[in-house]
Amino acid sequence: MDTKIILNFLSELKKNNNRDWFEANKNTYKKAAQEFEKGVEYLISQLSELDPLIGQLRPKDCIFRIYRDVRFSKDKSPYKPNFGAAISRGGRKSPFGLYYLHFEDDNSFVAGGIYMPPNDVLNKVRQEIDYNADEFKKIVNTSTFKKFFNELQGDKLKKTPKGYRPDDENIELLKFKSYLAVHNVNNKKVLEKDFLTYCIEVYKAMKPLNDFINRAIVD
Repeated sequence: MDTKIILNFLSELKKNNNRDWFEANKNTYKKAAQEFEKGVEYLISQLSELDPLIGQLRPKDCIFRIYRDVRFSKDKSPYKPNFGAAISRGGRKSPFGLYYLHFEDDNSFVAGGIYMPPNDVLNKVRQEIDYNADEFKKIVNTSTFKKFFNELQGDKLKKTPKGYRPDDENIELLKFKSYLAVHNVNNKKVLEKDFLTYCIEVYKAMKPLNDFINRAIVD
């Protein structure tokens, strides 16, 4: 994967987010998209060994469209200024824990966990944390997790979730609406030749979080 081609295209798209420019540079987009697909294909092959439960995926099962749905948005920019892929059991639309890759000029990151899951899934994860809080806290407090992610991320409820007590010792963990591990990377890091290998190291650090989440969903 040539990350330079990808970042160069995304940098120009951010400055020229309109249909005329995009159509005039369609071939450049296709080259960048092909490079991204190569990278995702490699990550799938490596992650299938690390986490066999993701199954047999194709890049198109994981890569998000670059075209924005602007119907209900104040921002009418027609294109996302990024390339994103979610590698997960069932692909990008799966409710299971994911391994995410996001390329954007000066805003790239490697992430995982679950993002804004439906209520039934969120309730299962909260219940699993409630039942096994010590195990969950151990996962997010390991030196390896903190090295890459520092702390768990995600929006939280302002009030106590239904079914739990405000004085529960783990209430702050139970308030999360998303359970995310996010590792930001600058352009210099993305352009390194071994960047995909580095991504796998980050994914290894988040796998225990995904395993915990997936166990909650399945059980």
